[in-house]
Amino acid sequence: MISFGPFTLVANERLLLRQGVPVDLGARAFDILATLAARPNEVVSKKDLLAHVWPDVTVEEGSLRFHMANLRKALGDGKDGARYIATLAGRGYCFVAPISRSGSRNDVHSEVAASYHANLPSRLIRMVGRADDAIALSTQLIATRFVTIVGTGGVGKTTVAVAVGHDLIEVFAGAVHFIDLGALSDPSLVATTVASTLGLSPQSDDAISELIAYLAGRRTLLILDTCEHVIDAAADLATRIFADTPQTHILATSREPLLVEGENVYKLAPLAYPPDDPKLTVSVAQGFPASQLFVERAAASGARLDLDDADAKVVADICRKLDGMPLAIELAAGRVASYGLHKTAALLDERLTLLWPGQRTAPPRQKTLQATLDWSFGLLSEFERLVLRRLAVFVGHFSIEAALAIVTSPTADETLVFGAIDSLVAKSMIAVRPAGATMRYRLLDTTRAYALQLDVHDAELTELAARHVTYYLRWLEETGTEWPTLSSAAQRALHLAGIANVRAALEWCFGPDGNTQLGIRLATAAAPVFLSMSLLTECHRWAAQAILALDNSTHGGPDEMRLQAASGVSLMFTRGGQDAARAALNRSFAIAEERGNALDQLQVLGPLQMFHLRTGGFRTALSYAERCSVIAGTIKDSVSTTLAHSLMGISLHLNGEHGRARTALEEALRYGPRSDRTTTNYLGFDGRILADAILARTLWLQGYPDRAAERALLTVKDAEALDHPLTLSIALVWAVSVLVWVGDFDRAEEHINRLFSCAELHSLRPYLTVGRGFQGELAIRRGDAESGVRSLQRVLQDLHAAPYELLTTPLSIALVQGFAATGRFAEALALINETIRSVEANGDLCYMPELLRGKANLVRVTKPGADDEAESYLRRSLEMSRGHGARGWELRAAMDLATFLAARSQYESARALLQPLFERFAEGFDTADLKSAARLLATLR
Repeated sequence: MISFGPFTLVANERLLLRQGVPVDLGARAFDILATLAARPNEVVSKKDLLAHVWPDVTVEEGSLRFHMANLRKALGDGKDGARYIATLAGRGYCFVAPISRSGSRNDVHSEVAASYHANLPSRLIRMVGRADDAIALSTQLIATRFVTIVGTGGVGKTTVAVAVGHDLIEVFAGAVHFIDLGALSDPSLVATTVASTLGLSPQSDDAISELIAYLAGRRTLLILDTCEHVIDAAADLATRIFADTPQTHILATSREPLLVEGENVYKLAPLAYPPDDPKLTVSVAQGFPASQLFVERAAASGARLDLDDADAKVVADICRKLDGMPLAIELAAGRVASYGLHKTAALLDERLTLLWPGQRTAPPRQKTLQATLDWSFGLLSEFERLVLRRLAVFVGHFSIEAALAIVTSPTADETLVFGAIDSLVAKSMIAVRPAGATMRYRLLDTTRAYALQLDVHDAELTELAARHVTYYLRWLEETGTEWPTLSSAAQRALHLAGIANVRAALEWCFGPDGNTQLGIRLATAAAPVFLSMSLLTECHRWAAQAILALDNSTHGGPDEMRLQAASGVSLMFTRGGQDAARAALNRSFAIAEERGNALDQLQVLGPLQMFHLRTGGFRTALSYAERCSVIAGTIKDSVSTTLAHSLMGISLHLNGEHGRARTALEEALRYGPRSDRTTTNYLGFDGRILADAILARTLWLQGYPDRAAERALLTVKDAEALDHPLTLSIALVWAVSVLVWVGDFDRAEEHINRLFSCAELHSLRPYLTVGRGFQGELAIRRGDAESGVRSLQRVLQDLHAAPYELLTTPLSIALVQGFAATGRFAEALALINETIRSVEANGDLCYMPELLRGKANLVRVTKPGADDEAESYLRRSLEMSRGHGARGWELRAAMDLATFLAARSQYESARALLQPLFERFAEGFDTADLKSAARLLATLR
């Protein structure tokens, strides 16, 4: 590797990078640059350059000058002081830029790759015969953005795709993501699987739009592996991503083209093999990659090959019969240690000609991989065949523990199964890869498809599927508490294979030959995992299907209770405050009450309380929070206690009881360091973050603006560390409200933009709408009242329709201010009266002092001579603020009343009202309200 200026030249890969991005350089221009850069500060004559660049062709110097001009243009030579190539008249050219050299990219690749966070399987230590393919694919992918590697099963599509991904890690600054679609049986999960691999948590049925929102503006490489069995869904996804995200590059592998706009097909040919030449020698044969692969894999399996010319002809014959297919060659080579080279060739020839015919018109040497698998399967022992067929129940990777649990039976004890799996790995029938300190196993897709076609008694299939369900049911029960803490793609990788098997098990359970009773239990165990991963649509799908399958013996039991709760929560966040969500949550709580289990009741009361908060039933929500608090006091569980205090805190806060709210919120945060256990697996978000966010608002209301802003910002940081989109959106919403209150509009705008990024990416529509409402409020406060009013009117209409009423009161107050600023006083007065009635009816009393203050100011403007009425509203606002302990609202009402008194020349009264209140503040003197209070006091002297 040669580096100069912003460029890196990788000569052996014919690649020139500018700050990690490939430079489009013609072949001749690249050869000129490589020749000159290899001899820095040395004059290279035109004759020497012509000899190096056009070794077998006679060309004129004009061609050299033409390509030299293109090279200089590509380098920017001579621009902005950059100087790379000097022309010496009559002598030639000289590379004059300072350079530095390093080892080859292969030497440093592992070190470089370790510094990135690409989600890629390990590349082969030595990839035989595919270096040119990898280079060609890398070049084509950079130039065209969308390439599909097409070829028959076993030709090495995945191997080459992984190699290309590793080669381009630096180009994409680590944003290379490998998505194995082979683990899917349901095409509708393609987009969700891609999103999960990228660390996203889709919140709606339209996962593709969420992916596009995430990928927009990001330079990313997506490798979609094994598309053929979900080809329509993969094609649709690739088309949308390619069209809508111009910086995303897509590399797909499939047995057939996707046949969509933008796709460039790269047909991966089999490995080249030696010709049928009686005079073939060892040295010639070993020059072909197919022969190299065979010899290497045979040696790796324990065979000792010391080839002579005769043996080389046998190897060449095997490679030709197998069409140069890498997988078929590996399988054949793996038999050499057991049968010897010549016997292996004889068996292969016999089976190909007699038992495994390919297409009628195909010559014998062009038989399919199906024939190779038939042959390989025929060489297995009966017990190995049994184990292989049973392992085909797995989708994607599995652990040895899972294999032993499912394959072992009264006729196949654990020791024999373990030995058979070991043998199948050695015979290349099972692929292996490390996963931390353990190994993960997988049947190659072609091998699994082959095994699933084998005749097996229905009773055995049913028993095998039931054991598969039972194992993953136990796996969910054992690992369920880990899921809320898994945030990165790397952490999810091992668990996602398990989820793929859970999905397959659920499909079987609720299929025509399945076991619905097992399916109910599995769906119940899977629901918290789906909630923890924010797979809300999938959670509702399986919960609803399981609920329909309940019979008289399971109705009203613990499974229905948990399924109804999961269905209600997922509906609440995906469809808003719908009756179906209410019905599901109420049904769940009724069962919990009937059963009398305190922890069950608490975990259903939490979602019910949040449902009523979101739909504007604040008094009902408070009653549920109070019941949570009572129940939590009867059990010793820190997560439950945190939940109860958090919910009580937000309900008391919204009810205007700020002293009690602060006590509850601080109790929620009192229980030591953050536990791995959170409320996300049944509530949908982290209760501690909610407590922190509401505590920040409570501190502002109590007269601690600096501490409020500091805590709000810290809460956002804590939520970011959790990497849970719904929790982060909650933290951002409440932080923005605090920043608006303290008058830090620039920082509020910054957090609104962050809210948009998070909520749009994960389709959290209510939070997007609230963000637009905050934008409208900022516009009004900054003097652009007209646009602010238009925005807030649309926002409130959308929120009422959802319904999502949690923040409609403060946004209505902002709209009232906008109406007043634009002279629309009648509309302002009508809206504030309507909002006051709503608050009185529903219990959102936190904002009542501010509503009364706003009404006082409107009365003064709209009703001449109604000063007494206006003053009465202000005094009611002051009285209520003091009763609530809301010093923030009290200060605003006091300033308005002091201004009113001063207008009557009652300066002493005005000062006596405002001065003591102002002096009670010990912080926040740079915030908007306290600055205004200080200026007003200065005029009252």
